[in-house]
Amino acid sequence: MQFEKIHNKGQAQLFRNRYLEMLTKTHPLVIWCMYLPVVAGLPWYAATRWHFTGWAITLLFIAGMFFWTFFEYMMHRYIFHMIAESPRAQKVIYILHGNHHHFPRDKERLFMPPIPSLMIASLIFGLIYLAMHQYAFLFFPGFILGYLIYGSMHYAIHAWNPPFKWMKSLWRNHHLHHYKDEEHGYGVSTTLWDRVFGTMFDLKKEKEDKEKVDGLRFK
Repeated sequence: MQFEKIHNKGQAQLFRNRYLEMLTKTHPLVIWCMYLPVVAGLPWYAATRWHFTGWAITLLFIAGMFFWTFFEYMMHRYIFHMIAESPRAQKVIYILHGNHHHFPRDKERLFMPPIPSLMIASLIFGLIYLAMHQYAFLFFPGFILGYLIYGSMHYAIHAWNPPFKWMKSLWRNHHLHHYKDEEHGYGVSTTLWDRVFGTMFDLKKEKEDKEKVDGLRFK
């Protein structure tokens, strides 16, 4: 979904009902507090219930985090930027992600709000459990931690300059995704899958527009 104008003030109105509108907003700390017990508790439960070794816990947890990066890329590319013809589908895509491109300074819609987040997380856990059974209790927490890191990284990219030089390509890739070309730069927590699938910007040829980048930053 392309926008002729990026709004540097305000936020999108997603619902006319003020209570529904309120449920579309959240603070990153709310989501961290909501999921940290899952990230810590499920591995502990699995270790005591099935006596997994430390290596098994670590490897499956890291595998879950790694799988998140792939999931993030696929969702961003094929769901959040889906080309839809029906007004209803367009509305759904706008609620999911389009509003962020329209109002990139909106801090309250970086994470999925609690109620839909819990519903989607429960569905994903159910699917992972069907595929992995008890191993899901180690894989899923890593997946969720990957999500938390992704959301926090997204916040950081819109809030500050990269703290380390090696992070600059990640920052620039996302900035260019916003103001240059929405069909490239889908990775937020990593550029790995952009490089694998050929959607990485050629950063040697792209110049960063400081004014446009400033328009994407939180104030």
